[in-house]
Amino acid sequence: MLNILVTGSKGQLGKEIQKQSKELSSYCFYFTDVEELDITFYAGIEAFVEKHPIQIIINAAAYTAVDKAEEDEENAFAVNKTAVENLCRIAKVKKASLIHISTDYVFDGSKKTAYQPEDAVKPNSVYGFSKLAGEEAVISSDINYAIVRTSWLYSAHGHNFVKTILKYAKERGELRVVDDQIGNPCFAGDLAKAVLDIIPYISKKEIKKIYHYSNEGNCSWYDFAKAIVEIAEIPCKIEAVSSSEYKTAASRPAYSVMDKTRIKKDFNITIPQWKDSLVKCIQEIKQQ
Repeated sequence: MLNILVTGSKGQLGKEIQKQSKELSSYCFYFTDVEELDITFYAGIEAFVEKHPIQIIINAAAYTAVDKAEEDEENAFAVNKTAVENLCRIAKVKKASLIHISTDYVFDGSKKTAYQPEDAVKPNSVYGFSKLAGEEAVISSDINYAIVRTSWLYSAHGHNFVKTILKYAKERGELRVVDDQIGNPCFAGDLAKAVLDIIPYISKKEIKKIYHYSNEGNCSWYDFAKAIVEIAEIPCKIEAVSSSEYKTAASRPAYSVMDKTRIKKDFNITIPQWKDSLVKCIQEIKQQ
């Protein structure tokens, strides 16, 4: 039986992995968040792994407050870089493999075609730089790894764009959403399945690659918001505005569409269309 440590288990992805793990009796999962295991401190990880022998680590923990990170650089790098270095260090000692979740924010968004995993990185925010630092820690660590970059993550849990739009659409009846940032929404349930699908491969052979995963199909945040209110059947007018009219502390990539060919080919993964997964998520939210 494989022993698998999952960090960030109270986040969107972590909760979806927990849900799906119940169907996987051949794996023994250890779900942790900062209360159970603060991965910014190596000694704590070392003590945990001495108690619970681990073969695979899924690092779903991250500092994701993009705008706050501009003024909270120390904490962003502690979680997104130092903690990753610690996980790599313990993985090397214990000969464990690491599945590490990263982000489209490692790109500046200046491309006009889908980003490939090997494309040059160029973050334009503290969050992006901190996540890139985490990637670099993994790549230089000499362990077996799969880095999975994702984008526009949402679920029925926690705080995310879908739940925010649903809330304000009901309260206000009219919203302004940027239409000049293009990317791929990603339902955390689909990402969780993809991550779990990687386990049989990474447990048996060397991977050491970067992958991209999000749902199929591109859209703007405006398109995404319109689809949300239409599927939820909320009467709300959505007005398209430019990013220049909606100022944020951190810069966002204007174009962060990612090519998923490699992950589909290497792990035989089928990726749902974003609107299909959005319907599924909104149904889950309604059932809560």
